[in-house]
Amino acid sequence: MRKGIHPEYRPVVFRDRAANYAFLTRSTMTSERTIEWEDGHAYPVVDVEISHVSHPFYTGTARVLDTAGRVERFERRYGKEGGA
Repeated sequence: MRKGIHPEYRPVVFRDRAANYAFLTRSTMTSERTIEWEDGHAYPVVDVEISHVSHPFYTGTARVLDTAGRVERFERRYGKEGGA
């Protein structure tokens, strides 16, 4: 790696405000705000809109689209043309 061109890589807390959940990881993100973590140290905190705790795909609340029903509706509406 070339010296002096990469941002500093350090511990940062990401906080999901919607789910009241925070996790500590390493990142190059910066923030003026800090938070005191469970280990007693202060880390920069970055608020995020959504995380794995509140995302519908990970929580199991995602809606499944009925693609088979869409195809049948299309065929009813526009007719099924036989090919070959």
